[in-house]
Amino acid sequence: MSDPIQSSIQTNTPKLWTRSFIVITLSYFLMFLCLQMLLSPLPTYTKDRFAPGDFTVSLVTSVFALAAIVARLITARLMKKVHRNVLLFCGLLVGAAATALYSFADSIEMLLLLRILYGVGFGVGSTIMPTFVSQIIPHGRIGEGIGYFGLSTSLAMSFGPMIGLSVLDGYGFAPLTALGAISTALVIPLLLGFRAIPAAQPRKSAPNQSATAGSGKKPFNGKLLIPALLNTLVSITYGGLLSFLALFGKEAHLAHVGLFFLFNVFTVLIIRPISGRLFDSKGHAAVLIPAAVCVFAGLLILSFANNTTVLIISALVYGLGFGAIQPTLQAWMLRDSAPEHHGTVNSLYYNALDFGVAVGAMTLGVIASHSTYALMYRYSACFMIAFLVFYVISQLVLGKKTAAGVARGETQHTAKT
Repeated sequence: MSDPIQSSIQTNTPKLWTRSFIVITLSYFLMFLCLQMLLSPLPTYTKDRFAPGDFTVSLVTSVFALAAIVARLITARLMKKVHRNVLLFCGLLVGAAATALYSFADSIEMLLLLRILYGVGFGVGSTIMPTFVSQIIPHGRIGEGIGYFGLSTSLAMSFGPMIGLSVLDGYGFAPLTALGAISTALVIPLLLGFRAIPAAQPRKSAPNQSATAGSGKKPFNGKLLIPALLNTLVSITYGGLLSFLALFGKEAHLAHVGLFFLFNVFTVLIIRPISGRLFDSKGHAAVLIPAAVCVFAGLLILSFANNTTVLIISALVYGLGFGAIQPTLQAWMLRDSAPEHHGTVNSLYYNALDFGVAVGAMTLGVIASHSTYALMYRYSACFMIAFLVFYVISQLVLGKKTAAGVARGETQHTAKT
């Protein structure tokens, strides 16, 4: 006998956990796992294998990020002309092939070329798959859905560096690249086998898009640059963690600094669903302000870490904030854009993320070279102060513009009557 209350809930609440949602989320995790497994070991491998200068080593990350940014911009446009499934599978194949060939590169130039190719493949995949997901999440649960979907990237960011460094130390670079290539290549049979790809919008809907364009609508709302810039600011702090946490561990004599990524994931897992529901019910301010304070506090605690306990506390606090901010920013951008523009919006979101990581690696690296890694993380925390200041000012300005617009409309209405 069925429960009438439960039946009512199932009838009135749009379904989130569909087969497509689950499989695409898992696929996105596998693609990001490849990225994160190699992101930390690659600079070390490059230094040992080719003995280049520090600037050349930084190019291993920078050229990938730039290639991914360009690829996303192009992909967002190509999705209107080329079937998105073709683009996705080509991108995945290019990414998997480039990863498999890393260990065969016999010069730094060849390795950088492969990093560019990987950036292209990753940029295509990280534009199209989030667009798939944004189409199948019920509109009223966009914050919750993006929160769960974002777990794929958070888990990869937490487990990937640990897996990568462990495989590199235990088995070498070639098995690591093979594992990364397999992780990316598995996405193709996974999506096809479970038929998880949502149906593309029919071609005959193009006239509606033309009408939309003719009505003066832009590919994306200019106000979406606000969450994009906020995403860049918080990603700068993560770039500093990816690039210099191992070196900070040596400076602070922390034997197990990799535990930061492990414990970071615990609070991320807890906060993602909660922050998504809070965004849906209360808006982004209720999430972003306390989360930014947590990221600031986590970095400050990390800078004073001199034992494993303090390191773990910093990881938990940082994960609480970082795990809430990123899905909230993405849900904000998707909610305030038309469905036909979600490809462009996702491209903007992930480009802001990659740009922030690249800027963080270079800027904080310069700071560290003139001070200590501990002091560098205190400077990194200042980016969250900038985050809060920019967010509050932008909302006050937008609020005044909205109030002025309402007042202007009321005045015009009164004049007409």
